[in-house]
Amino acid sequence: MMLKKGFFIAALMLLSGCETARNTDKAHVKQDSPYRLYFGGDIVTMTDEQPSYVEAVVEHKGKIVFVGNKDSALRQYPETMTQMDLQGSTMLPGFIDPHSHFMSALMMVNQINVSAPPVGTATNIAQIIAKLANYQQEKNIAEGGWLVGWGYDQELIDEKRHIIKTELDAAFPKHKVILIHVSMHGAVLNSNALAWANIDKNTKTPKGGVIARMPNSNEPAGLIMEMAYIPVFEQLPQPNEAEMLDLMAEAQEHYTSQGYTHAVEGFTHTKHIDFLLKAAEQNKLIIDIASLAAFTEMDKWFDNAKYKFGEYHNKFKLHACKITLDGSPQGKTAFVSKPYLTTGPAGQEHWHGESSITQIQLDALTKKMFAANIPLQIHTNGDAAIDMMIKTVEQAGITAKDDRRTVIVHSQFQRPEHLAKYAELGLTPSYFSMHTYFWGDVHVKNIGKKQADFISPMKAAKEAGLITSNHSDFNVTPLDPFFIMWSAMARESRSGAIIGAEQRIDAYSALQALTTGPAYQFFEENRKGMIKEGLLADFVIVENNPLKQDVTMIKNNKVLATIKEGQTVFSSLQLVGADSDLHGCKSSAGYAWCTNTNQCERPWLLAKEQSFANEPAAFTEFCKN
Repeated sequence: MMLKKGFFIAALMLLSGCETARNTDKAHVKQDSPYRLYFGGDIVTMTDEQPSYVEAVVEHKGKIVFVGNKDSALRQYPETMTQMDLQGSTMLPGFIDPHSHFMSALMMVNQINVSAPPVGTATNIAQIIAKLANYQQEKNIAEGGWLVGWGYDQELIDEKRHIIKTELDAAFPKHKVILIHVSMHGAVLNSNALAWANIDKNTKTPKGGVIARMPNSNEPAGLIMEMAYIPVFEQLPQPNEAEMLDLMAEAQEHYTSQGYTHAVEGFTHTKHIDFLLKAAEQNKLIIDIASLAAFTEMDKWFDNAKYKFGEYHNKFKLHACKITLDGSPQGKTAFVSKPYLTTGPAGQEHWHGESSITQIQLDALTKKMFAANIPLQIHTNGDAAIDMMIKTVEQAGITAKDDRRTVIVHSQFQRPEHLAKYAELGLTPSYFSMHTYFWGDVHVKNIGKKQADFISPMKAAKEAGLITSNHSDFNVTPLDPFFIMWSAMARESRSGAIIGAEQRIDAYSALQALTTGPAYQFFEENRKGMIKEGLLADFVIVENNPLKQDVTMIKNNKVLATIKEGQTVFSSLQLVGADSDLHGCKSSAGYAWCTNTNQCERPWLLAKEQSFANEPAAFTEFCKN
């Protein structure tokens, strides 16, 4: 079956990447046809509340023009129509990223992965420091230069505590070091980086922020979070504009390789809005990117003709205002009504976390955005922050009938009674079920099992009539859609504990949270998220139908190809480079095809791991099979 699926991918790559080809059969090469027919596997439309399948789909000029019976399609459309046999694989609507941080994919190029398994390999402080040192030596980072680590998590290292600046100073006395917390809501800095950030013993901790101090001293210890961190993050070094533009294709492959045809930049500073606008002008966007403008820079983008909300331009859309109302559960900065069972991130007793802004400030922001008809997406994790958010929407006089689709990003430590309010006010949560795996055990320790079991309550939300989505918050956790599905279905922690068995959902509901749910939240249900006539031809081809897999196997599923508006933008089989004249395929990407008809009935694709350049016998056997 893998060989046949490989052939299907080969056909996709040929049609999207090659101008001509020889020795190819009628069913797979009519690339001059403006119509393309998909058939031969499970095609899940996502158009109903229960799974529905069709036999065939026809794409024309980037849109879906037919969904139904294959014979009907063949009668209605030209004989020259390109026919794409799925060979038993499954076709779904392209996955829609509900919430991540696209710019992280660009920034990570010059950063060091200091994550714990399974994202990285660091399990203690010594290993984190060694990774930084290796990077410094490999890249020859000069004295005074930056070492930026990502994925740092004090809960998942052996020491179970935050690194302090003196430990980093000892290893890097002449470099600036910052370890970005896995929550992306804080970081640990060494002394040189703290000095660069103008944080010292005289720096007051800002409202809604955290600056950890050395014992019995006002001297900063290294950890800063929330409103103390945001100004530092905004000034961190990054690749220059030309470098970032060159990295756009690679950054988008983080998404297309996981089946996404739509990405989100979840807290976009104005300089990054400007960058994405330029990337769109230069046609650098392969997939749709929706941007959420940072509320901290509203004075720059609000009521500015340069920044028009709600319209795509070359696949870029400035969609909503993003308000970060509190912090992260794993960072213990989420704003909760009852104190954490453990101390705060800087050792605070009776710690509740804090909101980033006051209720009065939030109300003013909310009314301003609603009056300007700009959608709101509000980061709220703790139940006290959720109370604030509900109050601000009520104060603005908005209800479900107004159809504002205010998205509650994360909505983690909510209480059961919040769900009815969400339905009344038209609030739609974007959940983060991967917390059950990555930090489920941590949440039980910090807030207790009862609250932890109700984290990302996707089943209760659906029963309350809410439309939901489920996200990765990349690069907080991996983009992997099948891991996201599995976490919502299994709710299993790192230790194997079940975090809220009653909130497990079925595979179809988990798929809705990656397709129809986010399409609705972004006001795009009439554009994407389903396989339906008139919608964009955004598809993902996967190895197995997740609706027919056992839950234990879902996270092992694989993306074979991603198709954006009829164009193949990712294939999981990398082709072997070769002479284009010999193989009859002109492709700037260097794709190669076996076209020896004496050995092959058809031009089989040579997978990267199966290069037969020096193995003619194995090549012949490969073609026969």
